[in-house]
Amino acid sequence: MAEKDWTDALLERLAATRPRKEVEPYQVTARIARIGLHIARLQDEAFGRFGLNRGEVGVLGALLHAGSAQLSPTQLFKGLMLSSAGITSRLDRLERAGYVKRSRHPEDRRGVLVSITEAGRKVFEQAVAADLDGEIGVLAPLTRADQRILVSLLRKMLGGLESESPTAG
Repeated sequence: MAEKDWTDALLERLAATRPRKEVEPYQVTARIARIGLHIARLQDEAFGRFGLNRGEVGVLGALLHAGSAQLSPTQLFKGLMLSSAGITSRLDRLERAGYVKRSRHPEDRRGVLVSITEAGRKVFEQAVAADLDGEIGVLAPLTRADQRILVSLLRKMLGGLESESPTAG
């Protein structure tokens, strides 16, 4: 049994004024949220060394994994669960840095296609490599068996939240 953590203390205080049943879901969700904050901080530090943020790395990764295909901004913002404005600002920054290239859509005069440049591929690989130690560190308290169980449970939980295709986000 793991030692009590910050979330236990918070939930104990909350349980003093709320029915235990109302507090119980936070045993899971508050911890997931808190872990997410720790992961975000680690990623921000790693990616920041390359002048990138997590969102920009996400865009580069989506483009890289599209293979030789070019993606429209709409495909990007839907796949990354962003707003149209959110993807535009990221693309603007990445294009200024020389990491992506926009070109006219051959079949739609108003359309644009985005592709990753060689410099974008390189910086993505470097940023992900720099982040790897932090990701490994997050999982260090868990055995391989623990990790497999956690993956299964998180996949099940996420599947209940995402009714689209498994690659949609």
